[in-house]
Amino acid sequence: MSNLWSKLLGDLRNPLFRQGYALMVNTVITGVLGMGYWLLAAHYYTPEEFGRGQAVITAMRLFASLTALGFVGALARFLPVSGRRTPEVILRGYGLAAATGGVAAVGFLLTLPLWGETYSVLAGFGPGLFFLASVVVWAVFTLQDVVLTGLRRATFVPLNNLVFGLVKMGLLVALAGALPEGGIFVSWVIPTALALIPVQWLIFGVVVPRHVRQADAGQDPPRLREMGRFLAGDFPGTLSILAIVYLVPVVVATQVGEATFGRFAMAHTLASMIELLAMNMAVSLTVEGSFDRTQLAQNSRRALQRAFLIVTPIITVAILGAPLILRIFGTEFADEGTTLLRLMSLAVLPRVLIEVYLSALRAQSKARALAVVQIGLAVLVLVSTVVLFPHFGVNAVGYGLLFSELLVALLIFGNLRKILKFGETARSAVTQGSSGAA
Repeated sequence: MSNLWSKLLGDLRNPLFRQGYALMVNTVITGVLGMGYWLLAAHYYTPEEFGRGQAVITAMRLFASLTALGFVGALARFLPVSGRRTPEVILRGYGLAAATGGVAAVGFLLTLPLWGETYSVLAGFGPGLFFLASVVVWAVFTLQDVVLTGLRRATFVPLNNLVFGLVKMGLLVALAGALPEGGIFVSWVIPTALALIPVQWLIFGVVVPRHVRQADAGQDPPRLREMGRFLAGDFPGTLSILAIVYLVPVVVATQVGEATFGRFAMAHTLASMIELLAMNMAVSLTVEGSFDRTQLAQNSRRALQRAFLIVTPIITVAILGAPLILRIFGTEFADEGTTLLRLMSLAVLPRVLIEVYLSALRAQSKARALAVVQIGLAVLVLVSTVVLFPHFGVNAVGYGLLFSELLVALLIFGNLRKILKFGETARSAVTQGSSGAA
């Protein structure tokens, strides 16, 4: 036990692990509070309202993330080296994400009849305006965590989301009687908006000034053209991955009833939390690779080892305990969601390899390779899901994800090995050169 504790303390002195562990702790907190939130929602609201709330929140996150998630890789890559231009980079990211998400949300609201009965609750000026505002708020909320991570302050992220999750649960219960229709969505959005105030004060009042003071005075901040070239390659790929995370559930919501979607969404959400654990260490890898490119190979190996060490037991528990976990929400959830949760959990194993590879590419600014891998993965998932849906229903999402990620992991494995072995090759060359000189 003492050896394990000593190893953990040693890891926390390494920014790669400290950042990665902080994001993983945040994912665990978010997952536990999220389960509590949806358990309360299932208890206090009708199955139809439960499913409707899931669907509207999913749509809101889809439009808010259109550009926000596209900036995650860019902010993780460039914030560490932005120096005096750090505030400008952050504000540009916020502004573009909010504007793009808002335009997409307006388009959605104007074509609302095409999206099915589930989304009819957003009809009218008041509900539509509230939805539009929620998209803008969530766009900024999505980016503030990666801003803290890019500035090596990810340890603040779990605290912020702990408070956010608790307030959200309290408001959910309080609105159950006062707002039985729409209470789920409102209880999600209001705490999000309130959470922006202290976090933005922390970022611009404390973290950014400290980062600027500590920046290397001789280092030129990245130019907008350089960042634009990176985004031109990374954004289309990230947008493709976004289709897997958010568009697939929205499409499912148009094909099934509200109660069925609620049960699908619960299994999908739990599996996505496990997938997010695999991505946490990868985001930290991009940040540290940007600070010090010479340690990329060693950090990639470390990130891969730690990610597998942490997610493998969690995946095992999810696969074996899926029926028991979902039965907490009701027997219908277990009956309809067990297979999906198992398939999506198993798909996280190849996703670890893919995420580490993508993060290493981001640290090297290899935008074209990023786009090819991400777009290829998204096309495989979407096509396989559509093809399998008539035969397997909502479980087609799990089968499509598992097949696609296994195939992509196999295709990129050779290039990933080269990245992982690069440090060893370089050291070997230096050793041989020294021996020859002697």
